[in-house]
Amino acid sequence: MNKTGLGLFYGMLAGALWGGIFLAPKLIPAGFTPLQLSTARYLTFGVIALVLIAPKIKRVSAQFGRAEWIALLWLSLVGNLLYYVFISTAVQLSGVAFTSIIIGFLPVAVTIIGSMDHGAVSLKRLWPSLFFGAVGIIGISWQSLMHDGTPMDARKLIGLAAAIGALASWTAFAVGNARWLVRLHAVSADEWNLLTGVVTGGIALVLAVPAFAFGGDAHPASDWMQFTMVAVGLGISASIFGNALWNRMSRLLPLTMVGQMILFETLFALLYGFLWEGRGPTLIESVAIVSVVLSVLLCMQAHRPRKVHG
Repeated sequence: MNKTGLGLFYGMLAGALWGGIFLAPKLIPAGFTPLQLSTARYLTFGVIALVLIAPKIKRVSAQFGRAEWIALLWLSLVGNLLYYVFISTAVQLSGVAFTSIIIGFLPVAVTIIGSMDHGAVSLKRLWPSLFFGAVGIIGISWQSLMHDGTPMDARKLIGLAAAIGALASWTAFAVGNARWLVRLHAVSADEWNLLTGVVTGGIALVLAVPAFAFGGDAHPASDWMQFTMVAVGLGISASIFGNALWNRMSRLLPLTMVGQMILFETLFALLYGFLWEGRGPTLIESVAIVSVVLSVLLCMQAHRPRKVHG
């Protein structure tokens, strides 16, 4: 398998694992907060990452200066904890399909920013992609806000704002993380992922006290067991394995292609959501899905170098 093919394969596997993060807020018992789920997930990530990186942490950390540690702190906060608090809030308030469609705009956002690394692409070449992306987002947002006749429902509006917040935070993470992976030569993609996990776990540990002491309701032991299983499962599948696959892909593909790989997360999230709800997509959701896919394909086409004739 060539470099591009292997990168695509890693991206697809990462998307399959990350798609589950949209369903997780539906699997935990009622009363647990998004901050509690995010904190527990990343505490798991941090503990496992520390165990795995411990034998070589001296060698790896010796390659880092102040800038690298600041980058790890920022990426951990924005791309992990903050992003998943936004995702969990959006899913609990507005549903899996709605949230995953909004996140489906990530490929275009990341690719537009990534194209600046190689020279800006004119809006004339980008407008078809942006148009279909907007159709997808507006269509699914309209359905979610209007389906029960209460277009100004505060819960749905907060869910929409949270989904947009997740879109912004993960766009910043995807771009920043890919650029750092290109710069680092003495540290492997897996080592970078594990160190990100250690830093994320440290932040989660600080947040654990306010998250669990002051957030949510009292729960029976069975609810805590279910919550713990979901959080630990997320920490292992999505954070340890999903992030590792994503980082390997990020070193094999240019940033303009890295953005497109996020499509797999959206498609798997929708698939899991529809299976959980026991239904197929509605007409508006189908149009939105097709629009997002077209947006990504057109964005890829816009960033292909033009052939020079003559």
